[in-house]
Amino acid sequence: MMTLDEKFKALEAKNAPGQEIRQNLGDLNAVMRGDKLDGTAVDFSHGDVDAFPPTPGSDTTWKNGFIKGSSQAYTEYRGSTEIRNKLAVRLGKFTGRPIEANTELIITPGTQGALFLALGATVTVGTKVAVIEPDYFANRKLVKFFGGEVVPIPLNYKNSQFGNSPDLNLIEDAFKNKTKVLVFSTPNNPTGLVYSENTITKIADLAAIYGVTVIVDQLYSRMLYSGEVYTHLRSCDVQPKNLITIMGPSKTESLSGFRLGVAFGTPKLIERMESLQAIVSLRAAGYNQAALDTWFQEPIDWLENRVQEHELIRDELLETFRAANFFTASPQAGSYLFPQLPSLSVDLYTFVKLLRYQANVIVTPGSEFDPSCNDSIRLNFSQNHSMAVSAAKRIVKMVEIYRI
Repeated sequence: MMTLDEKFKALEAKNAPGQEIRQNLGDLNAVMRGDKLDGTAVDFSHGDVDAFPPTPGSDTTWKNGFIKGSSQAYTEYRGSTEIRNKLAVRLGKFTGRPIEANTELIITPGTQGALFLALGATVTVGTKVAVIEPDYFANRKLVKFFGGEVVPIPLNYKNSQFGNSPDLNLIEDAFKNKTKVLVFSTPNNPTGLVYSENTITKIADLAAIYGVTVIVDQLYSRMLYSGEVYTHLRSCDVQPKNLITIMGPSKTESLSGFRLGVAFGTPKLIERMESLQAIVSLRAAGYNQAALDTWFQEPIDWLENRVQEHELIRDELLETFRAANFFTASPQAGSYLFPQLPSLSVDLYTFVKLLRYQANVIVTPGSEFDPSCNDSIRLNFSQNHSMAVSAAKRIVKMVEIYRI
């Protein structure tokens, strides 16, 4: 049984990603080589909403919610009935299966809030939870916080022979050995890889056979690059008995600042999530919920243009890193890049601090997403195009300075 101190140590959440690098540079004089590199500061730890502004009209829609007053400020715990009814129709069409707004959907304070509620509704002390690695850093931390046991499943993102997917045999072995929950993201955060139709279908089949609850984070499923195909797990013919899908208007739409997420799936789990939300936060911020009216309602070609702009940035960053012989998986969706660095004379966290101090570049250490990825960094390339490329070149130069 974990103590309270151990529970909260598992979260390791004193700072927002990158914040500790911004605030705590420490004494780097002993390891620093050379002068500072010229270049405008770029913070790859999150997307730049100045470079990619929020959905047109989102500010007006939010203001309309504010003007609406009390009924918008104090919605039901699971969110405004009116807004949920609209979302259920849009999300049902997008994911390929109808959603019942009253019983199968909840609006949450961001997708992070949805993840917390979903794991809180399914994990207790001793619950075995299959966690893909690398994957979103909060998955592993929250499982430990709730007293669960992490069962790591490697993502074969460096080997196309395995279809850029987790090892399905290991997943089945975990299910056979009393694993009760599987949590993962597709598109994957941090690599940007999209699970194939075969992988998603097999996961659904195995979860149904072994009675495993599946929590799938599909936050970036709208930002698919040229020629990519996406399979929604909830659209599969065979369904897990318990399934929660998490989405939200976030990086794709630059609406992260509204802190809005949506979870939909098994009514029993949605009901548990609402009970937990009623204690933790009461509801997603009432006025902010109004901004969801812009989601899936963007101007014609707006989303297509945004995806194309990100694809151009992705391609130039891939070219930059691969020219320097960094292994970097090609993101199929989303705005994340996960380059692997060559051997350096300093450890990863020191190098990340040196990047901030010497190169004016902030990145997130890869070990946040998988303890074994202590030679990788994650970049959110939703940035000003030229500034992002310049920053990537400074990363390459810094690697050359500190390479063994």
